[in-house]
Amino acid sequence: MLERYFRLTENQTSVRSEFLGGLTTFITMAYIVAVNPHMLAETGMPIEGVIFATCISAAVATLVMGLYANYPIAMAPGMSLNAYFTYVVCMQMHVPWQTALGVIFFSGVVFLILTVTRVREQIVNGIPDCLKHSTAGGIGMFIAFVGLRNAKLVVANPATFVSLGSFSNHEAQLALIGLAIMLILMTRKLHGAILIGVLLTTGIGILRGMTSRPTSIFSLPHPSGTWLQLDLKSALHLGLFEIIFVFLFVDLFDNVGTLVGVCEQGGFVKDGKIPRVGRALVSDAVGTLFGSLTGTSTVTSYIESAAGVAAGARTGLSNVFTALFFLLAMFFAPLAAAIPGYATAPALILVGALMTESIGRVEWNDFTDAIPAFVTLLATPLTFSIATGLSLGLISYTLVKVAAGRFREISPVIWILTVLFVFRYIYLAAE
Repeated sequence: MLERYFRLTENQTSVRSEFLGGLTTFITMAYIVAVNPHMLAETGMPIEGVIFATCISAAVATLVMGLYANYPIAMAPGMSLNAYFTYVVCMQMHVPWQTALGVIFFSGVVFLILTVTRVREQIVNGIPDCLKHSTAGGIGMFIAFVGLRNAKLVVANPATFVSLGSFSNHEAQLALIGLAIMLILMTRKLHGAILIGVLLTTGIGILRGMTSRPTSIFSLPHPSGTWLQLDLKSALHLGLFEIIFVFLFVDLFDNVGTLVGVCEQGGFVKDGKIPRVGRALVSDAVGTLFGSLTGTSTVTSYIESAAGVAAGARTGLSNVFTALFFLLAMFFAPLAAAIPGYATAPALILVGALMTESIGRVEWNDFTDAIPAFVTLLATPLTFSIATGLSLGLISYTLVKVAAGRFREISPVIWILTVLFVFRYIYLAAE
């Protein structure tokens, strides 16, 4: 049955190879089970509920990708999108987390509609590469900045806005130790380096008396705190449509970029195209809808799946195994809840650093590409807003292309988005 459904022989793989690939993928991305709940808990969400939502949404979306699209690409709540959900939507814009979950639900509905109608593919083709790459890099810097702040390595300063934190701070010390551990393990190319670093840092904190020991190791899932707590009525407010767009835009390119990267590595790309790409895109829409119902931010593909492909994964069977591991992780909620913020902060810094890899693909020798990319990179972390970074990057792209007389490089999608964002800033200025 497995041979017939997943076409193992055709893809030159076996059940053993798929199991090892699925296990490798889970180990490399298991840090999300600890990091995502702690980040979303800053909005006031019950951490045990978010742990359940993180694991179950990752399992469901990963399973849909494996069974429906037959690709070894695992899914879970996205690191950039959970940062936007927490620090911008809930904390900066003061949107209640229940309403924010409602926004996630509607963005998932839009994802699904745009995927079925193939509009998502057209949007991808309409956005220039320099903005795709710089958006990913800007989000990486944003996440890294959040990690530095949580680690107490960067603190507020009335004279310079920000400055270096004090190394006498015990949390900053342990965060640096955790960062060093992760860097060493990643340099040695050890799978699960980030997760191991988080756990070791937590252990050191317990030994130093800075963190309480977990009350237990196993527990039954506690979904009630976040299950079906989304507020759909409030999410329909006109001012929240921009947030829906940001979730749509960021997830769109994050997911497509991951699909392209992993499929290239696995040799799945045929004639420059990804077979069954529509089915693959349905997976994140389903995962996002399910995640909003259970209590977590947008679900997307994970680049860590490349580690599983390198370990031998070639079909969706590996995703079945990865999904099972996520389901098992739900029963270790006390361990995840006991992990302190200073232990997950280094993970944010490193994930942010890894995301800036895309900056190298910007054509910096082309002034009309370099300026919009730079504006996006700079504005995203400095304004503490992914939405602002995206909008200013789009506006500056249109401006420099028009000034250079290169009208043909401005797609209809860019024209429409530029006009909308210009009117947005006019509206904000008039308030």
